[in-house]
Amino acid sequence: MYDADDPRLADEHVRTVSTADGAVTLVGVVHDHPASKYRVRTVVADREPAVLALELPPLALPLFEQYARDERTPPVFGGEMSAAIQAMSGDKIVGIDGPTVGFVRQLAETLYRENASLDTTQNVASGLFSVTKQTIRCFTAAHLAAATGLQLEVDTPIVYETDWHDDPETQAADERRHLNRASTILGALETPRAMCIRDQSREAYMAGQIEQLCAEGDVVAVVGQDHLDAIIDLLTE
Repeated sequence: MYDADDPRLADEHVRTVSTADGAVTLVGVVHDHPASKYRVRTVVADREPAVLALELPPLALPLFEQYARDERTPPVFGGEMSAAIQAMSGDKIVGIDGPTVGFVRQLAETLYRENASLDTTQNVASGLFSVTKQTIRCFTAAHLAAATGLQLEVDTPIVYETDWHDDPETQAADERRHLNRASTILGALETPRAMCIRDQSREAYMAGQIEQLCAEGDVVAVVGQDHLDAIIDLLTE
């Protein structure tokens, strides 16, 4: 059992909910942050879930699985997602984010339900196109690496004021400052309608995917910290 007093493992980041089929432990993360990498590695190793669900498109997952084969801990590339894969003892690892056919369907349903304007719909479509291009880059990089052995870096890792070697308190404090800054900025700006619809659709889709995976046993799901509360609400409705 991990150290419950470690500030990187605070309840705001790690939540467990029960479903009819099994338990779901959701781990909120800040992309590439060392505290988040530690958190996912520790929780996944401790829980030994039947399924590891990641906020990744299924087509991008093979690239992060390749990153996770790094002999170094945590892996150099792939952030908290490859760190979680590296700690997983089982072999059931699933990408639960879009773009997929099911996600596009969810997005269309949300646009219809919210009676979105033409301008909002166009902005949502533009965002979906950008995400799809990035997903295809990940898919292509994974296949090139498998064929040639050449590992490609698709995303430049984010550099924070702390790193993997700092003590838990320093890592946790830096992550908290980052979250607070992001919250302050978002609170000062009006969130674009297209972004709200995209986030609602992603959260609904990921919650649905997690719920289905519970039929296979206990699940650990790694999602962005800003999606954590919404997904828990959907799972516990």
